[in-house]
Amino acid sequence: MAEQLLNGLTLGGIYALIALGYTMVYGVLLMINFAHSELFMWGGVAGALFLGILPANAGAGALAAAFVLAMGASGVLAVFLDRVAYAPVRRSPRLTPLISAIGASLFLQNLVFLWRDSQMAFPQPLAVRSFHCGPLAVNGLQLFIIGGSVALMGALTFFVRRTKMGKAMRAVAQDADTAELMGIPVNRVIALTFFIGGALGGAAGVMNGLYYGSVKYNMGFLPGVKAFTAAVLGGIGNLPGAMLGGFLLGVLEALGAGFLPEPEWKDVFAFAVLILVLLLRPSGLLGENTSEKV
Repeated sequence: MAEQLLNGLTLGGIYALIALGYTMVYGVLLMINFAHSELFMWGGVAGALFLGILPANAGAGALAAAFVLAMGASGVLAVFLDRVAYAPVRRSPRLTPLISAIGASLFLQNLVFLWRDSQMAFPQPLAVRSFHCGPLAVNGLQLFIIGGSVALMGALTFFVRRTKMGKAMRAVAQDADTAELMGIPVNRVIALTFFIGGALGGAAGVMNGLYYGSVKYNMGFLPGVKAFTAAVLGGIGNLPGAMLGGFLLGVLEALGAGFLPEPEWKDVFAFAVLILVLLLRPSGLLGENTSEKV
């Protein structure tokens, strides 16, 4: 039971980081960025390529550099996507940017597929150690993923709540037209929102590569769907809700894998949870706080 809980928190940390990207963009633009799962994939591939040119067991510095590179690559790609795929249809009906996002997702996925359609091994720059805490076997990588995801979420919360640009982001989320009249650079705030969301997705991609040992062009689909479910579960547009939803979904999935007769059935949880939330509480668990969307 405790081991499954630890596995669930590890998965939940990855889901929560991806879900934050979905919820930030929705909070500011009321748009579902379905290409966000490819930003997650892009970060994982960038991290694998960087670590692949370094010697084995390159150390903590190489791992930190891989995170910075992957987060930067995914963040820049997110801003580029906004410029070419979303900004031109910003004033169009909501269905138009949604279709544009699906097209961007397919384009990015197939772009990587044309380059490499097989799995790529994700190098491990550090030796992973395990230790026992009573009857519980604890993997150091799991603690790193949980701790790293919580630290990134804490940094994002501090940025949004305590910094001048974070306040501008919340103002744009409330009313972009009024914020522009008040002198807030709306386009710059939107670009920053995409960059931060993409960077968090890139960090999640590296963590996912470290955890599973490989990356692939279509690796973003299933985690992306689950992270979107997590965002809806917590209340899409709500940062604490995305974090709560991610961890809750990860724990439910891990417990399901441990107790269901077929471990593959664990994926059913994400979709069952999504349906239940939409039926019983469409605004999500923390949906009442959507007045402050970011």
